[in-house]
Amino acid sequence: GVIVEVIGHKDDAGTDIVSIIRGYNLPEEFPPEVEGQAEKIPELVKEEDIEKRIDLRNRIIVTIDGADAKDLDDAVSLEVLPNGNYLLGVHIADVSQYVFEKSYLDKEALNRGTSVYLINQVIPMLPRRLSNGICSLNPKIERLTLSCDMEIDKKGKVKKYEIYESVIKTKERMTYKDVNKILADNDSEVTARYSELVDTFRQMEKLMHILNSRRRARGSIDFEFEETKIILDENGKPVEIKPYDRGISERIIEEFMLV
Repeated sequence: GVIVEVIGHKDDAGTDIVSIIRGYNLPEEFPPEVEGQAEKIPELVKEEDIEKRIDLRNRIIVTIDGADAKDLDDAVSLEVLPNGNYLLGVHIADVSQYVFEKSYLDKEALNRGTSVYLINQVIPMLPRRLSNGICSLNPKIERLTLSCDMEIDKKGKVKKYEIYESVIKTKERMTYKDVNKILADNDSEVTARYSELVDTFRQMEKLMHILNSRRRARGSIDFEFEETKIILDENGKPVEIKPYDRGISERIIEEFMLV
């Protein structure tokens, strides 16, 4: 047996995480050919790629994620139609624009299968140039997406839908916490900061309750297990375990993604 790496003392901060990574043989680095392919992908959307898509840049679209999320891969929009129905849009980052079948990027993603979320870091499925860059729906810049528009009546029934390639430009990068402050706490400061979006969020809350009621009526089971979040200090030592609040905004995204 030959020692190939010294991970560290068992009581050192971070040693446990490295041990998990090594124990499950999780790939931290990308092969050079994968990184090389990622480097050739542009940082901004090209105009010729926009021309073939339905332009939604004027629509009010937002991402709603945890405050510490780096890869924003889904966004939502909502309008009330003249007939009283809702037009719900769910917009997913179109990775296929940049990751071609049987390319180095594609094979590496297939090999990894998923991004791996550890307590204090993420081992991504795609290089960060993609996952945190052009394939992340960052605010106020063009991004290529696959959109699903659904017309939903007041009973939560999808009357019709359309799936198509699109280009979006999200208005804001919202956090669950701030949307909850608007909808649950009526926080005046946060409400004022996002005043142009408040009505949209209130309509989203209404539609969430409609969809949830329909889902329950159909026999869906809600597994309301209490999730926990582990808080680390600056040295990576756990200092607190507290319940992860699942508020109105989390339920909005949950219902919209399910439908």
